[in-house]
Amino acid sequence: MHIEIDDKSGFCFGVVRAISEAEKALAETGTVFSLGDIVHNRIEVQRLERLGLRSLTHADIPAAAGHRLLIRAHGEPPTTYAAAERLGIRIIDATCPVVARLQARVVQAHEEMRARGGQVVILGKRGHAEVVGLTGQVTAPTIVVEDENDLSQIDFARPIHFLSQTTQSIALFERLGAEMRRRAADPAAVRIDDTICRQVSGREQHLAAFAARFDVVIFVCGRKSSNGKVLFEVCRKANPRTYNIEEAAELQPEWFAGASSAGICGATSTPGWLMQEVGDAIRKK
Repeated sequence: MHIEIDDKSGFCFGVVRAISEAEKALAETGTVFSLGDIVHNRIEVQRLERLGLRSLTHADIPAAAGHRLLIRAHGEPPTTYAAAERLGIRIIDATCPVVARLQARVVQAHEEMRARGGQVVILGKRGHAEVVGLTGQVTAPTIVVEDENDLSQIDFARPIHFLSQTTQSIALFERLGAEMRRRAADPAAVRIDDTICRQVSGREQHLAAFAARFDVVIFVCGRKSSNGKVLFEVCRKANPRTYNIEEAAELQPEWFAGASSAGICGATSTPGWLMQEVGDAIRKK
């Protein structure tokens, strides 16, 4: 069987940077705390835990007193930095630069909308770490929408500034933006501010073409990966014989019945070494 691993899949720049910062700090001290999983991939998290990385929740931040605390690529609201400072915790800030710029734009958007009596809307997954960090940049409420059903939260008689979580679908963002302008009392008062990371979004078209080339596609990503869910659906739409796994042990022999080729790809949170392991496992079946 011909097996090919997508060379454009795997960690994005922000994740590579965060893991590099973690590995550097671990080599120096042996123990580093991460506020939440450093990446939404259980297998990679377990690898880093063996090196001494310890994940904790916001409620457990006091446990990091006297240690170093890594802010992952998703970013955090200002309240997190303030809490760490009060406890004397040294911050390793691995916020992705793309996310950091978006955080600043959210603050600016709120200032502009406050002056105009408008509202700030973000396309994103509620509860996702990046979205929590974005909405926490200001005390004023930010409307978070996940699909068309959430548009009922918006007051279409008022101005709107519409932004997006960096890993969202461009197609969904454009569709919701068009619908906002259609419903708005004044379409010109709807500002559509595309803040989707192009390193991530550019993978959609590429993966659709990649998936269509093979009899079977194995998409590797962590269960918690928001980006993974989006990209898996892109692949599945292009090739119905696309299967989503977290690790090689989940592979099923019947998936490859009658197949002469298999493509392996993954999310921005999927390590390259894990996709290679999957490829090796398929070769042994």
